[in-house]
This record gives sequence, structure tokens and C-alpha cells, in this order.
Amino acid sequence: MGTDNQTWVSDFILLGLSSDWDAQVSLFVLFLVMYMVTMLGNCLIVLLIRLDNRLHTPMYFFLTNLSLVDVSYATSIVPQLLAHFLAEHKSIPFQSCAAQLFFSLALGGIEFVLLAVMAYDRYVAVCDPLRYSAIMHGALCARLAITSWVSGFINSLVQTAITFHLPMCTNKFIDHISCELLAVIRLACVDTSSNEAAIMVSSIVFLMTPFCLVLLSYIWIISTIVKIQSTEGRKKAFHTCASHLTVVALCYGLAIFTYIHPHSSLSVLQEKLFSLFYAILTPMLNPMIYSLRNKEVKGAWQKLSWKFSGLASKLAT
Repeated sequence: MGTDNQTWVSDFILLGLSSDWDAQVSLFVLFLVMYMVTMLGNCLIVLLIRLDNRLHTPMYFFLTNLSLVDVSYATSIVPQLLAHFLAEHKSIPFQSCAAQLFFSLALGGIEFVLLAVMAYDRYVAVCDPLRYSAIMHGALCARLAITSWVSGFINSLVQTAITFHLPMCTNKFIDHISCELLAVIRLACVDTSSNEAAIMVSSIVFLMTPFCLVLLSYIWIISTIVKIQSTEGRKKAFHTCASHLTVVALCYGLAIFTYIHPHSSLSVLQEKLFSLFYAILTPMLNPMIYSLRNKEVKGAWQKLSWKFSGLASKLAT
């Protein structure tokens, strides 16, 4: 941070969703409940996969990573959002704003790459099932997961550095719920065309490229499913991919509309709502989608509940 007070600011003010006190209290209760459901659902998914040996497969290894990303992403935004609902002065220090942008941007990028990796896993499972274990071995899965995490953090480090290198002048009011990339860049009092170009390049690499790989994977998957003669076989193959496809539609659809869609056609309120949806609703819905649409996960839930029921009965007697 520079020493010229006319060029740099020490903190920012987040304008949030509403200035009405009653509305803020209602939103606090709503988002607190949703955040708790998000944390509980994703932590239970991780615990379930850890405890059930039948779920020790590449698909659920990547699902564990996805749940950890969802929990971390929600935590990078929601606690600060909740605190500001009940605060009169909604300020956030310069360093905290930079940290929030860094982690939220990194975790978002990790999720996009992870979803592409999971699509590849489903492609191998459906299109080359006999060689699935040989192809998706533990070392490859670990490398793919590490690549997802490292690439996301490197991209975020670059984006955060060039964003907060911009002089903000006396602008300190961020018309958003958090230190979101586009909202922070709008505060700059210099030309931001190079930053916008960097965002476009990043969106192509970390959003459109994984999205295209997902589409390509599912084109091959669908073409393989169509060739399966038995109805039962087609249904089983479809259910193998249904949960992942639903999550892909939620995550990529929202992100593409936010970062690829022409920004002039989006209102500030729409940007806030999209960010809320991605930060709270998507992480909350992901474990529900994988639980409700997946027979293996539902079976594991039942097995775990029976164990706890039996343990409770023994303790009661």
C-alpha cells in the first residue's frame, strides 16, 4: 500500500444488499441457516466417504476435494457477510479485502478445474470401464487434484496482485456483498483495460477451457450410452453421470453468465445476486444433489445411520 493518501485507501466500505435494518436482520438469519446447512452437508459428505470403504474410488476422492472447496469458498465470503448485516459501519481493511479476493478467486478456479477432472473420470468410467482402474490409479488422481489446487492459487495470485496494484484514489465504496474482482476493479481511477484483458484470458483458461473439456467428455459419454442396447445398462450409465452433470450446469452456467456475459447488460443487483447464489446456494446444493441422485451415497447414508442406531440402542440398554 502506498504512502500517498490521495492515491491509496486503507480500507473499503461494502454497500451489501440493503441498508434497511429489518431486512438485514432477516437476511442474517436466512444466510446463517444456509451457511450452517452448507457446512454440515459438505462435512458429512467428506466424513461419509472417509468412513465407507465402498466410496474409496476416484469419483468420491474428487467429490471430497469438491466438498472441501465448497466449504472453503463459502467460508471466505459468508462470515464477513453475516458480520456486516449486524454492523453499522461495514468496513473491511485493505489487506482483508485482498485476502478475501485471493481465496474466493482461487477456490472458484479450483472448482472449475475439478469439475473438468471429474468429467474425465466419468468419461473413462462409461467409455472405457474395463481399463478404468488401470487408468484412474491413485497417483494420477492425486496429480490431477494437486494440479487443480495449484493452478487455481497461481491464477488468483496473479489476478489479485494486478488488481490491488491499481490506484483506488479516494474511491472506497464497493457496491457489492464482498471484495469481488469486477467490483474492486471498478474503483480504480486509471485505465483498467489491461486488467479486463487479464480477466478475459483467465476466464478462457480457467472457465471456458474446462467447460469445453466437460462438454467434449459428455458428448463421448452420451454417444457411448446411446450405443448400449439394454435399457437397464443405459439407465445405470446415465445415473453414473447425472449428479455431476447437474452440478456442472449450476456452477459453469452461473460463472459464464457473470464473467463472459457483457457486463454492461448486468445490473449491480444482478451481480450481487449471482455472487450470493454461487457463494451460498451452490455449495449448499452440491451435497444434496450427490446424496439424492446417487444410489451409492444413499446406500452409504443408510449403512451409517444403521450403525449409529445400533450404537444408540446398545448405549440405551
